Amino acid sequence: MFIDTHAHIYSEQLLADKNEFLKRALVSKVTTIIMPAIDSQTHRAMLAMEVHEPVTCLAMMGLHPCSVNAGFEQELDIIKSFLDQRPFVAIGETGLDFYWDLTFKEQQYLAFEQQIEWAIEYSMPIVIHSRNATPECIDLVSKHISRGLKGVFHCFGGTVEEAMAIINMGFYMGIGGVLTFKKSGLDEVIKKTGLDKIVLETDAPYLAPVPYRGKRNEPSYIPVIAHKLAEVMELPVEDIAAITTANAKKLFGL
Repeated sequence: MFIDTHAHIYSEQLLADKNEFLKRALVSKVTTIIMPAIDSQTHRAMLAMEVHEPVTCLAMMGLHPCSVNAGFEQELDIIKSFLDQRPFVAIGETGLDFYWDLTFKEQQYLAFEQQIEWAIEYSMPIVIHSRNATPECIDLVSKHISRGLKGVFHCFGGTVEEAMAIINMGFYMGIGGVLTFKKSGLDEVIKKTGLDKIVLETDAPYLAPVPYRGKRNEPSYIPVIAHKLAEVMELPVEDIAAITTANAKKLFGL
């Protein structure tokens, strides 16, 4: 059994054949898919996916850093209204993205800090996007660990030093298709950090693993990532499935 801890299965790239890709996920023994929120433009589509069975699809609630702009406070108000109405599996995805655009860098920090506060207030894990900003995210998160903050650095692709800093805070690392990329170096990082704080994710429809790289990603590719991780750690894939699924259940309270 596998859990895909991060997949945008409500995106337009996947919705056209949602029944088919969910069936493929189940055949691949992916029984649970956790969906990160982006912004108010996609909340409705995300929440609509929760009703699909037999794969369990669970929603987070949050504001993606790439969706932070001059009107971010209104977006945060919408998130707060959802959090007051019903439970979610996590806050996210939130964080910092210094790759695409730095116009709203200050606002990204403010939005991230507010969502950290909500994760603590509602006793929920936080799911962190940290593109070109992993040290900055680690620094900010470290200031709140003593208050019970917990969560995962989604799509981790950093250094051994960054990985150890994340682990030492009690946080997890989301490992996806990047592990299969020839020059990612992520395999050597994981060899040194071990599996205690690893969860699997696809980030579908993005970052498909080899041999599907460049194509649309989907949750049924989780075993491809698991097999690569098994190769890296020199363990049976059944052990990888058991360890990463247990980690995901513990992190998200499943």
